[in-house]
Amino acid sequence: MFKYTCLNPISKVGLDFLTDNYANTDNFEEAQAVLVRSAKMHDLEPGKNLLAVARAGAGVNNIPIDKYAEHGVVVFNTPGANANGVKELVIAGMLLASRDIVGGVNWLTENTGDAEIAAKAEKQKKQYAGNEIYGKKLGIIGLGAIGVKVANAAIALGMDVYGYDPFISVEAAWNLSRDIKHIRNIDEIYENCDYITIHVPLTDDTKKMVNKDAIDKMKKGVVVLNFARDLLVDEEDMVKALDAGMVKRYVTDFPNPTTVGKKGVIVIPHLGASTEESEDNCAKMAVRELMDFMENGNIRNSVNFPACDLGPVNDAHRLAIYHKNVKNMLGQFTAIMAAADMNIANMTNKSKGDYAYSLFDIESPLDKEVLAKLEAVDGVVKIRVIK
Repeated sequence: MFKYTCLNPISKVGLDFLTDNYANTDNFEEAQAVLVRSAKMHDLEPGKNLLAVARAGAGVNNIPIDKYAEHGVVVFNTPGANANGVKELVIAGMLLASRDIVGGVNWLTENTGDAEIAAKAEKQKKQYAGNEIYGKKLGIIGLGAIGVKVANAAIALGMDVYGYDPFISVEAAWNLSRDIKHIRNIDEIYENCDYITIHVPLTDDTKKMVNKDAIDKMKKGVVVLNFARDLLVDEEDMVKALDAGMVKRYVTDFPNPTTVGKKGVIVIPHLGASTEESEDNCAKMAVRELMDFMENGNIRNSVNFPACDLGPVNDAHRLAIYHKNVKNMLGQFTAIMAAADMNIANMTNKSKGDYAYSLFDIESPLDKEVLAKLEAVDGVVKIRVIK
C-alpha cells in the first residue's frame, strides 16, 4: 500500500487511475508520493518516507528539485500535457495585440446604457482598428511541445514563421511543419519578425534574455509575447521600450506590479494552462508517471533524475539505487552482488547531471547484508527495494 497526498486539487480523471493499492493521506510527512500543481514546497522538509513528487504541469519553480535530489526524491513534471491550452492562448494574445479588441470592449462597457451606442460605435471603432496577422512574420524562440504547436497553428493562419531552437528534439522536429524557417542565429528573429513569442525554460542562461540589447535589435512596432516565464524578459527594459514606442505591445501571462496597467502591456492572469482539458491531461500524465515509478521504479519525465525504464517487474526482485554520477559506481554494485552469488537478470544505468539511477532485476533473494554493503558505497544516496 502506497500513501499519497495532494497539495493542490488534482483533476478526478487523473486520480481515478489510482488503484486500491494507493491510500490518500493529509499528512505530508507520512506520504510516499505527492501530487502538486502550484503549491510552494521550498519550506516543506521531505519526510523519510517520501519517494516522489509529481507536478501536474511543466514548470517546477515551486519545488526544491536540487534539495530533493540530495534526498533521493524523484521530481516529475508533465511536459506537453498542457501544450494545446497554452498554444490557443498565445494565438489569442497575438490577435489581442494586433487589434485593440480590449480597448473597444472596455469603451462599450464604459458607455453602457447609452441609447445611441450603435451609432457612436461606428464613429469610435476607428480608434481600435489594427492589423491582420496573415502574412506577418512570427519568430518563435524555443521549439518544444508548445513552440511546435504555436508554429504549426501560425502556419495554418498564413503567417511566415521563423523558429529558433539549437536544442530541438528529434520528436519536435518530426512534428514541425516543413514550412517553418529554421534560424541558427537568434538575432535573425529579433531583426526580421513582427511578432516574437518565447517558449524556453527559465535557467541561468535564459533569465532576462529579452533585455535592452535584444529589444534594440528588434523591428520598431514589434509585438512580444511571453507565456513561458516572466523572468525570461527584463520587464523594466520592456516597459521603457513601450513608452518609447519601440515595441507596440507586450503580452504576458504573468501579472506583477512592473507590467499591470502599463502602457502597451496586455496582462493575462496566468491562464495559459487553465483549461479543463489541460488540467485533466496534466493530472492523468502525472498519476501515470507516479504509478509506474512507485510500482516498477521506472522514471519518465523527471527533472532531477535520468529517464530509466526496465518495464514491468517480472523477475523475482527489483532493486533501485540512487547515486552520484561518478565513475565505477556500477562496477562496485555488480561486484558486491557477484560476491554474494546473486544473479542479475536485467539491469540499466542512466545519468543526468550530478546524479545517476540504476535498476537491477535480481533472480536471487535480496539479502539484508548485501543491501547494507550497497548502501555503504561512497556516493550512494538511497537504495529502494521495489519488489
